[in-house]
Amino acid sequence: MYKHILYLFFILAIGLLFVPAPISADMKDDAIYKERLALYKKTEAITQLPWYFIAAIDQYERQIHKDLPDDQLISIKIPDILWYGLGNNSNVQDQQIIALFQGKGKDGNGDGKADIDDPEDILFTMAQLILEYGPTEDDVKIGLWNYYQRELTVQTIKNTARVFKKFQHVHLTERDFPVSLQHNYSYRSTFGDRRGFGGLRSHEGTDIFANYGTPVKSTTYGVVEMLGWNLYGGWRIGIRDIYNIYHYYAHLNGYADGIKLGDIVKPGDVLGSVGSSGYGPPGTSGKFPPHLHYGMYKDNGYSEWAFDPYPYLRRWERMARSKKK
Repeated sequence: MYKHILYLFFILAIGLLFVPAPISADMKDDAIYKERLALYKKTEAITQLPWYFIAAIDQYERQIHKDLPDDQLISIKIPDILWYGLGNNSNVQDQQIIALFQGKGKDGNGDGKADIDDPEDILFTMAQLILEYGPTEDDVKIGLWNYYQRELTVQTIKNTARVFKKFQHVHLTERDFPVSLQHNYSYRSTFGDRRGFGGLRSHEGTDIFANYGTPVKSTTYGVVEMLGWNLYGGWRIGIRDIYNIYHYYAHLNGYADGIKLGDIVKPGDVLGSVGSSGYGPPGTSGKFPPHLHYGMYKDNGYSEWAFDPYPYLRRWERMARSKKK
């Protein structure tokens, strides 16, 4: 009997050696980012449009389309009428028929079809649309403008492309808390509270109270889009990230040395320090306790609006503290 029990344990132990380890969410995420990057670089190889512009267009559209599956490989949606051409009511995928109807759909993978749902065909077609105006960076900007007809969209895609180019990857999900964890600070949810200066208005952010000079850091990857004095926010800085979100840091005491418009930043980069500037002409300070006003604004391709940053701040605070352990 004892030998039988030992034999069963032996069989179970051997079986466990061949059970595949569960695939974590992080591993799945990393795999899809790598697959996207491979497609972007393949499209660059056959079109000569730099992969980081292709990636930035896809990243932009991933943020403006609702209800996309988490594992959707490519998110660019080219309108049917533009793809198939006016009069191609049957949506024939033959590239020559599409061209006959003056459609723009292209065959990017060599299977003889211009499939509006095929990732390689989508990326190849989008690259060709942008390159209609030429290969230089200025030409690409014109191509983006003619396709999207919106200056903020063009600027966002250009900035995202610069971030991808600098870091040579699209899996940029690291975050940080906006004030130094080594200093004393406090905050609560203040989004929507009333504010009286300049007329009755709603508070569009979270106030993080800290002492003068407490370092203020970038929470995300992005590009410095705004810098200087604002009547309400005092010395402030605005950063547009790769998720079409504008991050607004206000009431600063001053800026980090050398920081300027157009700078690319990453999580943890010091932007300036906590102050109490604002509510008056340039240089006004001390009308309220020192704190960082942190706001977040989402762009959906048509308009931009403020949303509550408090839940994100709580999450990023936990992430930052866990990294310190």
